[in-house]
Amino acid sequence: MNLQSFVKLLKEKNELIEVSEWVDPQLEVTEIVDRFSKSNHNKALLFTNNGTEFPILINAFGSEKRIAYALRANSLHEIENHIADIFKLLKPPKGIRGKLSIAGQLLKLSSYMPKLIHKKGKCQQVIDLNPDLSKLPILTCWPFDGGKFITLPLVHTNDAVDGKRNVGMYRMQVFSKNSTGMHWHIHKTGAMHYEEYKKQGKKIPVAVCLGGDPVYTYCATAPLPDGIDEYILAGYLRKRRVQLVKCITQNIEVPEDVDFVLEGYIDPNEPLKTEGPFGDHTGFYSLQGQYPTFHLTAITHQKNAIYPATIVGIPPQEDYWFIKASERIFLQFLKNSLLNELEDMRMPDYGVAHNLVLAKIHPRYPQHALKIAHALWGIGQMMLNKILIITNRNIEPIDELFLKIIRLRNWKNRILLSYGPVDVLEHSGIKPTEGGKLSFNAVIDEETEYLPETTISNIEIKDLEYNADYAKFGIIILYVKPDFLLEKELLEQHIKCDTINEVRIFLVDEHLKGFDLKYTAWHFMANFDPSIDFKIIDNRFLIFNGCIKTKNNRITPNPSLSSIETIQKIDEKWNTIFSIPLIESPSKKLSVLQHGNHFIAAFDKKINNSS
Repeated sequence: MNLQSFVKLLKEKNELIEVSEWVDPQLEVTEIVDRFSKSNHNKALLFTNNGTEFPILINAFGSEKRIAYALRANSLHEIENHIADIFKLLKPPKGIRGKLSIAGQLLKLSSYMPKLIHKKGKCQQVIDLNPDLSKLPILTCWPFDGGKFITLPLVHTNDAVDGKRNVGMYRMQVFSKNSTGMHWHIHKTGAMHYEEYKKQGKKIPVAVCLGGDPVYTYCATAPLPDGIDEYILAGYLRKRRVQLVKCITQNIEVPEDVDFVLEGYIDPNEPLKTEGPFGDHTGFYSLQGQYPTFHLTAITHQKNAIYPATIVGIPPQEDYWFIKASERIFLQFLKNSLLNELEDMRMPDYGVAHNLVLAKIHPRYPQHALKIAHALWGIGQMMLNKILIITNRNIEPIDELFLKIIRLRNWKNRILLSYGPVDVLEHSGIKPTEGGKLSFNAVIDEETEYLPETTISNIEIKDLEYNADYAKFGIIILYVKPDFLLEKELLEQHIKCDTINEVRIFLVDEHLKGFDLKYTAWHFMANFDPSIDFKIIDNRFLIFNGCIKTKNNRITPNPSLSSIETIQKIDEKWNTIFSIPLIESPSKKLSVLQHGNHFIAAFDKKINNSS
């Protein structure tokens, strides 16, 4: 399967809408996609009239059905079973027949290894040695982005020592017609390759692929261990080896059937360049940073190439389904190799992958959950996790699990605090790339661990807005202004309660009042650092502070939202583009979350002038 046949499949499955009316890749495509990804009309979109010769395919992976189709399956459960089959091969076979069967299957697996072919590939049907990125329909997603960004690139580099390939997905801001930024984070394999080439004083050959078999795009996002070739996983998922060809101007190999190849290099001896800001998958703008420059030496592509793109922002978005696929696939690797007691795992969309992970285990001894917490925080990209809930109860439905957790006694004895590496995009801490972690032991042995369903007696809250829906279990959600601190003196001034049980107080931004609890949870976790935002007062008041902070080196950037002008443009031409009723803009509803901090102050002024 290639991108063209994937588009055909999505059309046959009624999972794609083709847009032939003019839509501007600058801001307008994002506003339309954001509406679809958060609605009941969630479809892939193909924009064929965008000012270039290449159609834009976007939101193609944006549902469980579509990500499963991309990975050659009808459901993610089916893919889980395929991965589980690998581990069955590792068990000692019984008898001659069993040994022969496994030998045959292992031989079949070996046929999925990538292979270099010595001819030009489909991706080299058109060769441009004077590359010009303006010929591609590259998106500007959000109004305060630093510029145009390539958002779905498959970035190929080789290790300078052993030559092992890495394929990663790192956003690329367009600097000029033949140069971009390369936003690889300190924790990523691409950044490791960069450091090794820098030691050797050599330029890094780089090839950036776009499109091709949709399996490739998923594999570039997969959290594989360092040194494991993404195209081995791709070969297994598609049940056919990946055929590679040599690039035209760089000594590096790429799949022969991708749509585009951007060939070039990075010179580690060059000064780093300012990249960003960018409305990121956290739902907030990531701040400007210093990153290497990628210099193009050629662009090659298929004659009928399709330009693939994605947008990231306030969840849910398309990227959640990449995370979901990895959640199901790598659960099988974890439970069949490192953590046999692990039974299930979930990463809800409002947890944006690293902010919240739920794990189900089969505990065998007291505090077994703590062992799992330390283990998971030491495995690959799980090191970036911030909040980890470990239980022995079914995770789904998640709402039912949370109701069980809310009813538990003695939270303070179930909480483990730690400190370590966090995502580069994390803004809640006082230091970049490091911060607090919180594990909650939700292993429940007996019904006696639950609180009785009785209302807290004589609760009194003065001068603060709050949601007391869960007050009978000691949960109070307070809606507060930025930088609000609930110290002991303020606690005594605002809150009085006669209960002998714990009182769990969550501080959230005042503008979240009336919002769905999932949006509240997303905003809370984004602004919560367990090492400095969790306190226990008088041994019974547990304070979780997830409100906005703007002081003491803590900068809370604004959420990524479309401008009023873009929203109005799409509203006005909606009926000429689509036959379905108008989908309201999510940005319009969420605009109250803008708080005038950092570089987005101008947007607040714009909103105020428009209202």
